[in-house]
Amino acid sequence: MKYTNSIEIALPREKVAQLLADPAHLPKWLRGMVLHEPVDGIHGQLGTRSRVVMQSGKRKFECTETITRRDPADLEGIAEETVVHFDRELVGAGMWSVVRDRLTEASPESTLWESESEYRFAGPLMRLVGFLMPSVFRKQSQQHMEDFKAFAEQGKDIRELKD
Repeated sequence: MKYTNSIEIALPREKVAQLLADPAHLPKWLRGMVLHEPVDGIHGQLGTRSRVVMQSGKRKFECTETITRRDPADLEGIAEETVVHFDRELVGAGMWSVVRDRLTEASPESTLWESESEYRFAGPLMRLVGFLMPSVFRKQSQQHMEDFKAFAEQGKDIRELKD
């Protein structure tokens, strides 16, 4: 299963890239994140493997994330025509996923964030879930992007939301 989501953020591309690349900000906008800790490498850097634990309701899901692309490596003074790339691979029980994020300059003061996601499932139950509910995955990805936008533009922290 593959899909692409996008959103425009009213901040310069360099600022968006810096916020997105900083693991310290993840709990502020990534719903359900319980833990994101490096196992091998430096948090947020190319090649780093991290243990990630997510929770949805009472159900926890654990996976390993590997940063497979971070270009440019230095997020200070990014050239105007440069497209910023963040790619990561996630492997967990019954699934493999890759996310390819691209940040382009929509204007000097706004950024277009395009995120391409691909999932592969192992086992009949996970394949069935992927086949029957692809819109759930797409909607969740879009929600993460909207939460990041609210965090980046307005400083909103999802941990402070009332259910």
